[in-house]
Amino acid sequence: MASKGWIEVNETYCKGCELCKSACPPGVIGMADHLTPKGYHPAELIAEGCTGCGICTVVCPDAAITVFRELSGAKVRAAEMVA
Repeated sequence: MASKGWIEVNETYCKGCELCKSACPPGVIGMADHLTPKGYHPAELIAEGCTGCGICTVVCPDAAITVFRELSGAKVRAAEMVA
Protein backbone atom coordinates (compact mmCIF):
# COMPACT_ATOMS: atom_id res chain seq x y z
CA MET A 1 0.00 0.00 0.00
CA ALA A 2 1.38 3.40 -0.95
CA SER A 3 1.85 5.84 1.86
CA LYS A 4 -0.29 8.93 2.05
CA GLY A 5 1.30 12.05 3.38
CA TRP A 6 0.58 15.68 4.06
CA ILE A 7 2.44 18.72 5.29
CA GLU A 8 1.77 21.44 7.79
CA VAL A 9 3.48 24.76 7.17
CA ASN A 10 4.22 27.12 10.04
CA GLU A 11 3.38 30.42 8.36
CA THR A 12 5.27 32.34 11.04
CA TYR A 13 8.54 30.88 9.72
CA CYS A 14 7.82 30.35 5.99
CA LYS A 15 9.30 33.13 3.84
CA GLY A 16 7.98 31.82 0.53
CA CYS A 17 11.37 30.90 -0.95
CA GLU A 18 9.78 28.09 -3.03
CA LEU A 19 12.62 25.61 -2.40
CA CYS A 20 10.08 23.05 -1.18
CA LYS A 21 7.96 23.59 -4.28
CA SER A 22 10.94 22.89 -6.54
CA ALA A 23 12.07 19.86 -4.53
CA CYS A 24 8.67 18.12 -4.26
CA PRO A 25 8.82 14.94 -6.42
CA PRO A 26 5.03 14.65 -6.97
CA GLY A 27 4.73 18.43 -7.44
CA VAL A 28 1.93 18.94 -4.94
CA ILE A 29 3.37 21.95 -3.09
CA GLY A 30 2.49 25.43 -4.26
CA MET A 31 2.34 28.91 -2.86
CA ALA A 32 -0.79 30.21 -1.12
CA ASP A 33 -2.72 33.16 -2.49
CA HIS A 34 -2.83 34.89 0.88
CA LEU A 35 0.04 36.74 2.56
CA THR A 36 1.55 36.09 5.97
CA PRO A 37 1.91 38.98 8.43
CA LYS A 38 5.49 39.33 7.12
CA GLY A 39 4.22 39.72 3.55
CA TYR A 40 5.15 36.32 2.10
CA HIS A 41 3.07 33.77 0.21
CA PRO A 42 3.53 30.60 2.33
CA ALA A 43 3.84 27.08 0.96
CA GLU A 44 0.79 24.81 0.99
CA LEU A 45 -0.47 21.55 -0.50
CA ILE A 46 -2.22 22.33 -3.77
CA ALA A 47 -3.17 18.79 -4.80
CA GLU A 48 -3.46 15.24 -3.53
CA GLY A 49 -0.53 12.92 -3.99
CA CYS A 50 1.88 13.82 -1.20
CA THR A 51 3.83 10.69 -0.30
CA GLY A 52 5.28 12.03 2.94
CA CYS A 53 8.84 11.65 1.61
CA GLY A 54 10.13 14.58 3.69
CA ILE A 55 12.30 16.19 1.02
CA CYS A 56 10.51 19.50 1.50
CA THR A 57 11.41 19.47 5.18
CA VAL A 58 15.07 18.81 4.42
CA VAL A 59 15.38 21.68 1.92
CA CYS A 60 13.41 24.23 3.96
CA PRO A 61 15.95 26.73 5.31
CA ASP A 62 13.54 27.94 7.99
CA ALA A 63 12.29 24.59 9.35
CA ALA A 64 8.74 25.71 8.59
CA ILE A 65 7.43 22.37 7.29
CA THR A 66 6.35 19.32 9.25
CA VAL A 67 5.64 16.17 7.22
CA PHE A 68 3.12 13.55 8.27
CA ARG A 69 2.62 10.09 6.80
CA GLU A 70 -0.22 7.58 7.12
CA LEU A 71 0.69 3.91 6.81
CA SER A 72 -1.85 1.15 7.34
CA GLY A 73 -4.22 3.52 9.10
CA ALA A 74 -1.65 4.79 11.64
CA LYS A 75 -0.85 8.49 11.42
CA VAL A 76 2.72 9.41 12.38
CA ARG A 77 5.15 12.25 11.86
CA ALA A 78 7.67 11.30 9.18
CA ALA A 79 10.53 12.23 11.54
CA GLU A 80 9.39 9.50 13.97
CA MET A 81 9.83 6.85 11.27
CA VAL A 82 13.54 7.59 10.80
CA ALA A 83 14.52 6.33 14.25
